[in-house]
Amino acid sequence: VQLVESGGGLVQPGGSLRLSCAASGFTFSNYDMSWYRQVPGKERELVVVITSAGGSTNYADSVKGRFTISRDNAKNTVYLQMNSLKPEDTAKYYCNVRLDTILGMYDYWGQGTQVTVSS
Repeated sequence: VQLVESGGGLVQPGGSLRLSCAASGFTFSNYDMSWYRQVPGKERELVVVITSAGGSTNYADSVKGRFTISRDNAKNTVYLQMNSLKPEDTAKYYCNVRLDTILGMYDYWGQGTQVTVSS
């Protein structure tokens, strides 16, 4: 299983970024996908989840109305469109999938992509 995030960077408050996560090593279209974020010294925070077919999403209150998750099952890729960015959105953003293995449920993570919102 491999998850590779891209698209992070430095952006001014009010700006936009689009993150991508390219997945491989599992049947992408069968699984819900999530974006998390983490600031040093704090726990990793769930940002949003999208169901396997993309029909349902669940956003953290802090990003509702500003962030939009989508997925392209033909490209094995999940996206996070982030608009109206705020300094408090600064974090490392991680793509996640939870797979059922013979040892039970297991969380896979990408390497993360840094998002910095600053003037």
